[in-house]
Amino acid sequence: MFIYGLFGKITPFRVTIRNSAARGLRRRANQGADVTVTTADQSGARLVLRRTVVLVGMMGSGKTAIGRALSHRLAVPFLDSDAEIETAANASIAEIFARDGEPFFRRRESEVIARLLTGAPCILSTGGGAYLAEGNRRAIGQHGVAVWLNAPLDLLWDRVRHKDSRPLLRTADPQATLARIFADRTPVYAKAALHLDVRHRASIEETTDAVLDLLKTRKDILEDLS
Repeated sequence: MFIYGLFGKITPFRVTIRNSAARGLRRRANQGADVTVTTADQSGARLVLRRTVVLVGMMGSGKTAIGRALSHRLAVPFLDSDAEIETAANASIAEIFARDGEPFFRRRESEVIARLLTGAPCILSTGGGAYLAEGNRRAIGQHGVAVWLNAPLDLLWDRVRHKDSRPLLRTADPQATLARIFADRTPVYAKAALHLDVRHRASIEETTDAVLDLLKTRKDILEDLS
């Protein structure tokens, strides 16, 4: 499977697929088949994923960790838009920001997200700024469902304060910068179809359970056939 590279080249990208059933699903999707995903969760419930679940929210909210856990539980592919951009550009997000600027990155981000949304149902983790673009929100609404992982500001700061991979926090006062970004973005994240409050000290498994329970309220997204 291919995406258009950041610099106009056709570039292969990797998809993390958890098992042989998911690999077969991806092959059928690539051949144009209309497919859904059926799996059983830990309680034995038969679950059908009908549309892509797109995780949105602040840096440090747990999109990647929860996305991988959901992918494993539902036996569907996990995709990360930031990782796909880095692979296509052969550079980190921070390097792309420094070299080409944020507007360039956001344009390429939108291109990648649009392509990742066209495959079979999967779990898609997006960068913290991706949902701010109206075009991205529209594409996500057409092809999947947005789930906002709403983590409190103090938890976000605890998670990102010692990491140097966040280009937007490379300021004289990163904590104040994070607070400003949080305030600016929260009203936009609130436009997501589904919201989950991320609790302090909640494990990945507990948060994943909560997301699954939330998704089960939407039979057009995740249907329990038990």
